[in-house]
Amino acid sequence: MAATQDVLTDLTAEGDALDRMLAGLDPDQWSLATPAPGWTIRHQIAHLTATFGLAGLAASDGEAFTRLIGGLSEDFDANVAAAMAPHLVEPDVLRHRFREARASSIQALADVPAGQTVPWLVRPLPAPVLAAAGLMELFAHGQDVADALGVHREYNDSVGHLCFFGARVWDFGYLARGLDVPDIALRFELTAPSGAVWTFGPDDAEQRITGPAVDFALLVARRRHRDDLSLTATGADADRWLDIAQAYRGPAGAGRAPGQFSPLRTA
Repeated sequence: MAATQDVLTDLTAEGDALDRMLAGLDPDQWSLATPAPGWTIRHQIAHLTATFGLAGLAASDGEAFTRLIGGLSEDFDANVAAAMAPHLVEPDVLRHRFREARASSIQALADVPAGQTVPWLVRPLPAPVLAAAGLMELFAHGQDVADALGVHREYNDSVGHLCFFGARVWDFGYLARGLDVPDIALRFELTAPSGAVWTFGPDDAEQRITGPAVDFALLVARRRHRDDLSLTATGADADRWLDIAQAYRGPAGAGRAPGQFSPLRTA
């Protein structure tokens, strides 16, 4: 699922789609509150700009990236705020920086030799997997922007890279909460917007998650509550996983409340 060229192409397209969403905003709309408490649209784009800047540095100069993260504090939220702060600038400037950070990081990831890993915040990742993580960031924070604006997003099969990543890091929900990771295998059977069926995990796993791929993406990005999604769990551990799933290692946060949003058309 995470072939380098495919994921970088989709990463570019997803970023361009979010940039088009920003194109018609007036300055006041950049200060609209998003579903993330305390975060405006400006905060969302500043965070993405900082994140893509880090990814670009990791891919182009691993030693400099390692020195940088070596100086971070133990306070995750403080680190996020500090990285975002320099980008809380005027909308036109921020939008330009967002474009530049995306383009630079995508080029740096494209330049990583096949099979070489890139240092990252939790553990080194192959460049295509780090690109899939970037797509997850765009999907998640783009959803916050869309929700703030009341915009319906059109989803496509690019969510497959996020599904791949979410299945790969299925243990993050436990680790983020200081819980023991159960000794189980999870099987994911997800239906793409195109109607294709994507599968991850052992064929014979007893614990299973099935449903629409977009719903899975929204779940692991913690942008919708499980009660508002059409995902089915088979097995007690799989059911528990739906409560804690996340595709990032930071604090889980409160997530979204049941019924907070009208059901999405995910096809």
